Order: sequence, then structure tokens, then C-alpha cells
Amino acid sequence: MPANPGAALGRRAILGGGAALLVSPALAASEVRLPFANGLRPLTKPGLFPGKQQMILQRVRAPLLETPWDVFRKHLFIPNDQAYVRWHIPDFPTAIDVGKYRLRIDGDVAHPFELTLDELAGKFPAHKQAAINQCSGNSRGLIEPRVAGAQWGNGAMYNAMWTGVPLAALLDRAGVKPGATHVAFHNIEELIEPIPPHALFYKVLPLARATDPSTMVAYEMNGANLPLLNGFPIRLIVPGWYATYWVKMLTRITVTTHPGTGFWMNPAYTIPDTPNGAMTPGQTGVKFVPINAMDPRSFFTSVTNGAHLPAHKPTLLRGFAFGGGSALAAVAVSADNGTSWKDAALGKDWGPYASREWSLSFTPAKPGPVRLLVRATNAAGAVQPMVAGWNPGGFLYNAIEHVDMRAV
Repeated sequence: MPANPGAALGRRAILGGGAALLVSPALAASEVRLPFANGLRPLTKPGLFPGKQQMILQRVRAPLLETPWDVFRKHLFIPNDQAYVRWHIPDFPTAIDVGKYRLRIDGDVAHPFELTLDELAGKFPAHKQAAINQCSGNSRGLIEPRVAGAQWGNGAMYNAMWTGVPLAALLDRAGVKPGATHVAFHNIEELIEPIPPHALFYKVLPLARATDPSTMVAYEMNGANLPLLNGFPIRLIVPGWYATYWVKMLTRITVTTHPGTGFWMNPAYTIPDTPNGAMTPGQTGVKFVPINAMDPRSFFTSVTNGAHLPAHKPTLLRGFAFGGGSALAAVAVSADNGTSWKDAALGKDWGPYASREWSLSFTPAKPGPVRLLVRATNAAGAVQPMVAGWNPGGFLYNAIEHVDMRAV
């Protein structure tokens, strides 16, 4: 970790071109079809967006870039230049002066203070942890009936190793006053574009979640500076919770006595206060609460729809899974549409909030069609459902994944 988190990019990091992009054939390398109606999407040319290789283009402004699934087949820790992007305002900054950048901690604290990036990295012990960042609307395109919003496939997520400072250490230095209940997080967006106060992008965490040992301010992602579009120079990391709380380009942390009333806390990013956040289309009288912990998910990486398997011979199935709001406890595979399940072997444990590889040997009993399902269970007892619950935001999708193949 460099003493100056911006050292690799110089005292002024300038990454241009991203703010003036237009969709045209000249920008697309090819196309990919996501597994839902109207799922055809362009694949960008490498370097089209600052710091990014080829990505699935969901939207140009504000940028929505999805990680191609082939990347997940090759990497458990997703490379920085292919980590998905979800931005909220069109005019994202294309230059960050790390020498002038400051992080301020204020509000209901005894000792408000500011930190330079050098001070953040040099005056507090570095903390490392692996955690998966997943958009609240990941897989929204698979939800039935369809809902408004970015029609993501499964690629609005990435697993990374983060380096930074526990948020609790910063709050301890500030001295949280008695009676404080929440912590609000602001970013650079409000400094670069006129935005009505009610629409400013800020997120609020309960104090107990903010001071959880896993919550941190990160200045490195997979051992390097964060990409510009993923939050350079620093971002909040809230392991186990959806990425809407992982505030990019963090500039201010404010301790408060209320949960916040901004648009991005309510009505945006809210879910039904029901089991699995589910309701029926058109249902009324439903209480909504801010989205929070993630659900468990699991995926195949070694087999694809339409593939052939040798009948009567073993095939090693592989994939990855994560537990969401708690550690992954088990992964199981079914070849009879969920009537019975066989536990898979789990790979290296990178921590409770990280992705984890799984594997299982499978032998088709006879030639013919084969449907395989994979299911994750977390330490809190949450199990992936056969069908995802529906809500109008298209959030929390975690239905059991399947692949259809043929044994020959």
C-alpha cells in the first residue's frame, strides 16, 4: 500500500473521456444477450470508460457497466478494470486532486476533524478484508413480472480484497456523543453538480452497523488504487449489506440523532418490511423500510446452458457462492429439480462476507437432458428460494440458479 493512496496516479489523477460518451457502433466491440426479453446489450471497447476494460453497457450517463459473466468464470476476485459500475449523476468527476482531497468527520461528536488521504493511510493501522459488493438491483432483468430500473443480468457484483481503516477507529477519534443513533455519509457528487437538497446522494447507517468491526473506509481494492468509477480515492465498505451504502468518493461522515430523510434513503432503495422483502404486484398497505443485508446466492461457472456432458462419467462442477448478511454455510446441487440435494465441497474461506468457491463431482445416470440447480445457505439459516420474491424496486433477487445441458 503506498503511503499516498494516489501515488500511483500522481498528485493529480486525471481520467478523461467518460463524461462525454455517446452510444454508437464505434463504441461497441460486439454484443451479448442477457437471459431475459430485450436482453441484447453492447460490449464496450477496452478503455472507453476510464480505467475499464470490456464491459456490458447498460447505460452511458450516468454510467451503468455490468461485468461480463466470462470474468466470473476466470476470477474469484474480480479484476478492478472489470468491476461493475453504478453511478447516480451524469457528470461524474473525471479529475481528482488527491493533494486537496479531504475526509471530514463531524456532527454529534466531541472533536470534529478532517483528514488528508496521507493521514488516513498513515495515521491508522491498515485493515484488510474480502467482501462482495453487490448492487441492490443485481439480476433485476430476471424478475417476473418485470419492473422499472436498470435491467441487470447477474453481473452487477464483484468480490474484492479491500484495504482501509475501520470506521469505528475514525468515530472513536471524533468521540461520538451520547444520544447519537445514526451516521450519514456524503460524497463528492454534491460538489460537482447542482442538486436540490432533498435529492443529494447520501446514505445513513444505524450507529451499531457503522461501528461494526467490518465497516471501513477503503483506499485500496485488490492491492491497488480504487478505479475512478468505483470510488477513487476512498469509499465506504459495508460488508454484507447492499452496495447502495458503499458510498463512493467519500468526503464527509456525519454522526446524527435521526435516520435521515433524503430521497436516496426514502423512497429510493426501500423494500417491503416482510419476509424476504416480498409482496404481490398491486398490493397496498405495505410498510417499506430501507434496504439492508444481502441474501445468499450461488452460481455455476464450469457449465453453461446448452453444453454437453458425458453420460456415465464424472464431471467436476464448479462455481462460487456467498452468504450475504452472514457467512456462507453450505452449497448444494440438485439434478432432480430440487427433490434431493447433494452438498458441494467448499473452497478457501476468505471471510464471512466474501465469495467462496465450491465444487462437486456429478455423473449423469443416462443420456438425455440434464437440469442442474445450485443453492446456498448462510450461517443465519437463510436458504435460496426456487422463485425470488417480488417487490416494485426489483431488489433482493436471489432465486436458485440452474443450467440446462445434455448428457451424451
